[in-house]
Amino acid sequence: MGDLGEYRRRRDPRRTPEPVPEEPVRPGRDELFVIQEHHARRLHWDVRLERGGVLVSWAVPKGLPPDQESVRLAVRTEDHPLEYADFEGEIPAGEYGAGRMIIWDRGRYETVKWSRDEVSVVLRGERVRGRYVFFRRSRGGGGERDEWLVRRSDPPQEPGWEPLPSSLAPMLATAGVLPPAEQDPQWAYEFKWDGVRALVRVEGGRVTITSRLGNDVTRSYPELRALGESLGSTQVLLDGEIVAFEGGRPSFAALQRRMHVGGEAQARRLAGARPVTYLVFDLLHLDGRSCLELPYERRRHLLEGMALSGPRWQTPPSFPGAGSAVLRASREQGLEGVVAKRLASRYQPGRRSPDWIKVAHVRAQEVVIGGWRPGQGRRADTVGALVCGIPEEGGLRFVGLVGTGFTDAALDHLRGLLARRARKTSPFVTPLPADLRRQARWVSPTLVGEVVFREWTRDGRMRAPSWRGLRPDRSPREVVLDEV
Repeated sequence: MGDLGEYRRRRDPRRTPEPVPEEPVRPGRDELFVIQEHHARRLHWDVRLERGGVLVSWAVPKGLPPDQESVRLAVRTEDHPLEYADFEGEIPAGEYGAGRMIIWDRGRYETVKWSRDEVSVVLRGERVRGRYVFFRRSRGGGGERDEWLVRRSDPPQEPGWEPLPSSLAPMLATAGVLPPAEQDPQWAYEFKWDGVRALVRVEGGRVTITSRLGNDVTRSYPELRALGESLGSTQVLLDGEIVAFEGGRPSFAALQRRMHVGGEAQARRLAGARPVTYLVFDLLHLDGRSCLELPYERRRHLLEGMALSGPRWQTPPSFPGAGSAVLRASREQGLEGVVAKRLASRYQPGRRSPDWIKVAHVRAQEVVIGGWRPGQGRRADTVGALVCGIPEEGGLRFVGLVGTGFTDAALDHLRGLLARRARKTSPFVTPLPADLRRQARWVSPTLVGEVVFREWTRDGRMRAPSWRGLRPDRSPREVVLDEV
């Protein structure tokens, strides 16, 4: 028989809406199960199996594993009364297990094995159907948690089910102009945001954020973790842009203050003072189904059906047709431009595809820093201009100097980065002006930045360039010339 002594000890029926029955435990049929989504201090799922007149319970932080490859932590908790199988509600702050409790699934189960250190059952619910094994990892005692592990011992029953990818390389757009007006019905248009690309993976309510280069940047953006909790048990891989807003408009300068932060304490402080927003524009995987082969139009339909709207995440609109009107609206709102996406296009990870076209109001170019020229006057002791290049065979092709657009903080940061990369020889393989060859200080070509400018000159230089900032989310090998 089960024991509700610990359950009753932890709860005051005058303070919590949870059932606290006084009747003694009575045996049942040992066939009921319930899974409750528990939004406590940390989101988890409570798996409860009827046994000996009580609900034997485990707290599973990431929920039951979806496939045979995953093994997840399960913490054995106190037995709960059978009445708890119907409980949903808000446990008040200050009470044990405070937070919202939702019935996620329930049904009947069949016992395969039940011993002190292993419980094997077949669950038959509305959302979960399959055989699961709970097995003890360490026995609780002296205040320690009674830790178990849980795995699925049979394959998923859904045909075509695929595990959630750990990450993917994002699909990239080519620079260009709007498609011809007669082709408008074949395209959709999104605003171009002034941020950094990021894929967000959600599994078991936990968020993992990866940069365009595949680096894990989750710690840099703690305010986005709540997106995982809002999605609960949904398994999904999203594509979008992390943006910092100032005065209602995206600000790459404001975002720069967040991009280089790896320490958790500093990231939390900045998240409160300068929060970012994740703008979701594509859906790559959803609950065991890859979306990569679906046309863009279908992916957008599924994405919009998820209703992703929260304090720090949004799904900005996509506008089928009317490219000229969308481009005009983006100019009026002070945005960078638009991205045209072919409605029939599939998602091509890691490829720069003509099925996505970025149309900008000003020209922007990613460049590799190959050197710098000392400043004069007020900037005599720091960087006067950066020597910019585009990678080609054997080294860098010179595309110009950029000496405007820097803040004092940016110059201080750059000076340290450049000093650590100093070298004696030029990384450029194309001819340089004689005065630049005499004045420049050379660096290893590992830093990528972004420059805006008016146009290309006949000799391949940027006219009137202005610095926008470093791009730590880019590698030099990715930098290509945007000639349009």
